[in-house]
Amino acid sequence: MIEKIVSQVLMEKSLQDFYCTGGTCAGWERNVVDQRTAVKNIITNGAERIAASIGVGEHIDKDVARMIDHTLLKPDATPKEIKTLCEEARTYSFASVCVNPSFVPMCKDLLSGSKVKVCTVIGFPLGATTTETKRFEAEQALKNGAQEIDMVINIGMLKQGENDYVFNDINQVVFAAKKFGAICKVIIESSILTDEEKIKACILAKEAKADFVKTSTGFSKGGATAGDVALMRYVVGSTVGVKASGGIRTTEDAKLMIASGADRIGASASVKIVKGEAVAAGGY
Repeated sequence: MIEKIVSQVLMEKSLQDFYCTGGTCAGWERNVVDQRTAVKNIITNGAERIAASIGVGEHIDKDVARMIDHTLLKPDATPKEIKTLCEEARTYSFASVCVNPSFVPMCKDLLSGSKVKVCTVIGFPLGATTTETKRFEAEQALKNGAQEIDMVINIGMLKQGENDYVFNDINQVVFAAKKFGAICKVIIESSILTDEEKIKACILAKEAKADFVKTSTGFSKGGATAGDVALMRYVVGSTVGVKASGGIRTTEDAKLMIASGADRIGASASVKIVKGEAVAAGGY
């Protein structure tokens, strides 16, 4: 069935429609724009966000700020930096902070009494741990106070065509999240997948009842592209969210991703992007 759906999607649009030319995404982006009513339903349920990491400023677009997952996932992140992250999340009313699992309890305490949620990553950044390990890691994080989970698929198994394995890998983490009433996002690492593999990953995530599909970890060879976002949106439809992350450093980048169908965006300087300021290359 999956192979049939993949073939159908690839037949409906030529591959060139998935990629932006001269700053405009043809075909797929237009399809997304036509589905804005459906996308607004995701926003109403609190699903539309922009993910980003530390940034400060005075003039904040509150409509955008409430869509931000304030992210700090670098391996050398310190408790002091995490504290700053949480303080900024409170100050700017970001939707969540996204941190590595060891910082979940700390963030839960720091954000107590606020509306800011705690998000963490599972099987991060390679996705190559066992399904049992991912489920245990997710359950532990959820018990510690995580309210959102971003998990990485087993990319090698996807490439080998082990669809049942990938489905179960996702589904076990989704099941753990649902027990705690948490959101589960599935990172497919689009930069190292073929278009056919991207389609398969999205179909499997949707069938496994994930809440979002996400382009990238921010730690691979590439990040989000408008074409990938549009393709992912086309495949999952309006009932599953799409999160773009990696390499988004300007307001224009963010707007292009949103226009292409993203409900959330990963970046490295959230407030600077919101303010329209220049951001140096590099980072999540």
